Formats: sequence, structure tokens, C-alpha cells
Amino acid sequence: MSTESPAELHEHSHADVSGGWLRAAVFGAMDGLVTNTALVAGVGAGGVAAQTVVLSGVASLVAGAISMALGEYTSVTTQNEQLALEVAKERRELEVNPEGERQELVEMLRARGVDDDVAETVSVQLSRDPETALRLHVVAELGLSPEDTPSPRVAAVSSFITFSVGAAVPLLPYLIGLDLLWVALVCGGIGLAVAGALSSRFTPRAWWSSALRQLLFGALAAGATYLIGLAIGVSVA
Repeated sequence: MSTESPAELHEHSHADVSGGWLRAAVFGAMDGLVTNTALVAGVGAGGVAAQTVVLSGVASLVAGAISMALGEYTSVTTQNEQLALEVAKERRELEVNPEGERQELVEMLRARGVDDDVAETVSVQLSRDPETALRLHVVAELGLSPEDTPSPRVAAVSSFITFSVGAAVPLLPYLIGLDLLWVALVCGGIGLAVAGALSSRFTPRAWWSSALRQLLFGALAAGATYLIGLAIGVSVA
């Protein structure tokens, strides 16, 4: 007979949903794939030499990866600083008006179906520890935990690496000396489908649905730039 408690038997874990490395990595990979697949389609359709396609693609890779990393770092840092500011505001409210904040906690509990008398009792118990009360108010009012903020550095590095990898995929044929636009576009499409399928592991969406969605997004972007490349290439010629 097992001696483990029900809580121990029911132990489980959850994926990262705080907006840290996973969001940055997925966004970076998709952005790199779409950006350079579309760029290769547009530049290649203009009839330029393979060297020009590679130069444009590599420049886009480097610039895009740096931009993504800096953007993610700034975005996550700003989000964390904003959360810290709101936590400080809530802390001051708890110090200045503890009874008002306790009544607010009572209302939160009632809104979640807790009986009035139980809500009163629980609010008193929880308010005995200011830090516990603070966490409850912040999570209930902001939907974020002050102890579970994403790392700006992790987000920046994740987006830099995955953007670079994604942006390199449609350039592979040209890098190995295969000067065929359709092969580069197929590589980009395969990369988008694979990235979409992998991202479905973290969502309830079917793998084929995620793969098809990303492939469609990439096709729309590449189709638009291909037509632009054709038009500009013809007009310049």
C-alpha cells in the first residue's frame, strides 16, 4: 500500500507560459524563416545573381537577429519594470489602507464562489502575512506573478539564435552553390512547416494544423515579394 499523500501522487508540471524563452524562440524562428524566405523570393524574382541573393540574405540574417534580440530584451525589460512599478503601488496601498485591501480580497474570493463567511475568515488569515496578501492582489489584479518574471537576457539570446537558424534555411541552396530559386523556396517552406509542427508540442493545436498555418503565412509573404521582385526586375531591365 502506498504511503504517498494525494498531493504527491498527483504531482505534475506545467510548461513555461510566462512569456520567457519559449515565446521569444518561436517568434524568432518564424520571423527568420518568413523574412528570409520572402526576401529570397523577391530578390531572386528580380533576376539578380546568386551572390546578390546570398549577400542580401546574410545581411538580413545579421540585421534581423540583432534587431530581434534587442527588441526582445527591451520588451521583456519594460514589461518587468512595469510589473515592478505596479507591485510597488500595491505594496503602498496595503501599507496605507490595509482594511480596504482586505475587503478587496474578500470581494475577490466571493467572485470566485467562496461563501461570505469563509471569504471573511480566509481574508483575515491571508492578510496576516503582507507578502502573501501582496502576491494574491497582484496575481488577481494584473494576472502576473511578481516571482515569475521572464529573463530579458534569455529572451534576447533565444530570439537571436532561432532567428539566425530560421533565416539561414532558405539560403542553404545558394550557400552550397545551387543557384535555383525554387529549391530555396522549397527549403523555406519545409522549414516553416517543421517549425510550425514543433511549436504545436506546446499547444493543443494539431501538428499538421500548425505546420499548415505557418506554411500559409510564409507563402503569402513570399508570394507578395516575388511579385514585387518580378515587377521591379522587369521595369529596371
